[in-house]
Amino acid sequence: MIALALPAQNSGDFTPPGINEMHLPAILPWGAEYGFSKQMLLVLLSVVIISAFFMLAARKRQLVPGKLQFAGEAAYGFVRNGIAKDIIGGKDFIKYVPLLFSLFFFILVNNIYGAIPLFQLPTFSHVGGAYVLAGIVYFTWIVIGLKKNGIRYLKLATVPSGVPLYILPIVVPIEIISNFVVRPVTHSLRLFATMLAGHLIVMIAGYGIEFLISQENIFLQGTSILVLAGAIAMYMLEALIMVLQAYVFTLLTAIYIEGALNADSH
Repeated sequence: MIALALPAQNSGDFTPPGINEMHLPAILPWGAEYGFSKQMLLVLLSVVIISAFFMLAARKRQLVPGKLQFAGEAAYGFVRNGIAKDIIGGKDFIKYVPLLFSLFFFILVNNIYGAIPLFQLPTFSHVGGAYVLAGIVYFTWIVIGLKKNGIRYLKLATVPSGVPLYILPIVVPIEIISNFVVRPVTHSLRLFATMLAGHLIVMIAGYGIEFLISQENIFLQGTSILVLAGAIAMYMLEALIMVLQAYVFTLLTAIYIEGALNADSH
């Protein structure tokens, strides 16, 4: 955590790190503002890590699985049964398992980077990646709804059943905004904001520890121990949130798909 900190001055006011210290300059720049960044490198690495793990886990395919195969089957079973089957239902869930499986482990690995020394950067702390995933999910459930219900899906998604006719001019705009504007925005920003805020808090704590240690006042130096204890607690909380956000994003995706499949019964 302290490795995240910026050099502290021996005196003066405490200046916390900002987003610029978190989002490092491009490794291979092209132009003034763009380039191949550390986030991009970690995203590519995550694909390699996930592919290699599950390919190795499925390599032997023994009736009595070894440790690696057991871990792979348990990971797959968690998404298949705990998210896809439970939310979408036993009739339609199986065709959507690959999407949910890929989303969960892709997000999980890219989040966990923030808790690994040297990597120390959750890639979804950059909003672009979160927007892309939420956009994929957004168009997926809309296409599913249109495929299952035809153009009537737009009515099913925006006109709640049982609502009196005179209230519809108020309810329908709210439903349109809620389902087709707010839903994809919150789906992406929930992931982005938690990753950015959590990691920024850990960075601030690390910078604060170095700042306090560098002071001449022995009392301030002593308080760095309290900050360290708080930083460790926040570090563990951030690690938990990294896992939870992968689960929440995938769970919401399954809920949106289920809603599109069964729009006529909602």
